[in-house]
Amino acid sequence: MGRGYNLLFVLVTFLVLVAAVTAQGNRGSNSGGGRRPHVGFYGNRCRNVESIVRSVVQSHVRSIPANAPGILRMHFHDCFVHGCDGSVLLAGNTSERTAVPNRSLRGFEVIEEAKARLEKACPRTVSCADILTLAARDAVVLTGGQRWEVPLGRLDGRISQASDVNLP
Repeated sequence: MGRGYNLLFVLVTFLVLVAAVTAQGNRGSNSGGGRRPHVGFYGNRCRNVESIVRSVVQSHVRSIPANAPGILRMHFHDCFVHGCDGSVLLAGNTSERTAVPNRSLRGFEVIEEAKARLEKACPRTVSCADILTLAARDAVVLTGGQRWEVPLGRLDGRISQASDVNLP
């Protein structure tokens, strides 16, 4: 990979982390009545959540390396609108996914496969918002970035409007 690509990837990674930290600090509605995301959130309810997501991401990034920046970009676009709530994953004629900036997002199949595997292992337990966040972290690590602990316990957003993507 070229130097320009690596620099761009580092810049995008930084922006995603800033957006995630900012969104988490300003998103009282995602706290579930006082519940805040934390490391180890799923505990015994889904011990393998991180290894399942990592395995899926690793498989997809190995077969199509462009999935790594695609997943990171998708996470950024998710966090940018209403916080890191997975709302960019929702499909619909007027969802965030259909907004002009999001039409070129890639990696949805990675998140969908991870969700399917997690549903088999831990039915109705892990949020899509957490899956996308873990996948973004793993994409960074798989391309040479540093690993960090990801607080889990985000709630999935239920509202996804293309009109919300076009911020002033």
